[in-house]
Amino acid sequence: MMNPVIAEVTRGGIVESRHRGAWCVVDQSGHVVAAEGGIAAAVYPRSAIKAFQCIPVIESGAADRFGFIDEEIALACSSHNGEPEHVRVARSMLRKASNDEALYECGAHWPIEQNAHHALVREGHDCQQVHNNCSGKHAGMLALAKQLGVDPKDYVKPDHPVQRAIARAMGEICDVDLAVQPWGVDGCSVPTWAIPIRNMALGFARLCAPGHAAGQRIISAVRAHPFMVAGTGRFDTVVMKAVPRIFMKTGAEGVYCGCIPHAGLGIALKCDDGAGRAAEVAMASVLASLDVWTPDERQILLDLRHHDLTNWRKIDVGQVVAVS
Repeated sequence: MMNPVIAEVTRGGIVESRHRGAWCVVDQSGHVVAAEGGIAAAVYPRSAIKAFQCIPVIESGAADRFGFIDEEIALACSSHNGEPEHVRVARSMLRKASNDEALYECGAHWPIEQNAHHALVREGHDCQQVHNNCSGKHAGMLALAKQLGVDPKDYVKPDHPVQRAIARAMGEICDVDLAVQPWGVDGCSVPTWAIPIRNMALGFARLCAPGHAAGQRIISAVRAHPFMVAGTGRFDTVVMKAVPRIFMKTGAEGVYCGCIPHAGLGIALKCDDGAGRAAEVAMASVLASLDVWTPDERQILLDLRHHDLTNWRKIDVGQVVAVS
């Protein structure tokens, strides 16, 4: 089955590129509310399911034991820019759990946000693991290791108690047996399991259920601190600031997931060719299509269904546009 076109790139009045993909909206009973494409296909969710990876940090008691506040819970679910505020919060999480940056096993990369990157260079500093976009998640994992009373060494390996706890939580909330699913290594070195698109959407619907205490805490934290989830200019932060009733998270290779707590709906989307710019406008389109918004919220989402393209001289040259 060939997935439908979910976004197009236009230039000079014609379609220059087309992006295919699949998406699914599910309610908390597992009923598919709306969908297009092959939603039974298992894909790697990558960073889109960081909220699921945070569940054991809360349910184990680690978050309470170490006094993690909302901005720290939000950062544990983030793919952040590496801006100073992100680094500050990651270091706070480490300090509260008496962990050291040397324990990180996520790898170092330069901050995603250009100004933060340039500032480090001007100051003569190299990038560190705390600048990794996953450093908040890894600070949470190190806190979980401390709570479980296990050696944090190799906490990124699939057989480590930290990753086993995360796999159990993910399998339960998505109703999938991860033991029989393909898995690979994510960019930050932790395991990533392939999950059907429909099951990812189900997981997010369940995350926002009133009875899911960890999910309620995560969503509340992100609503209070959307900047921590991504950062300056990033689509996740922009959308959640503009429409606070949305929880959403991007993943590498064109994945988007999220939920609408007031409507009890979960959403998952995958762009076949991994284009993040296509996944963004397509996610906005899926959200806008749902009859759960105020007129103002819906208009904001409709406006986000397209993204203007400019060249190096800031001349408008085309658009990335969602295909309904």
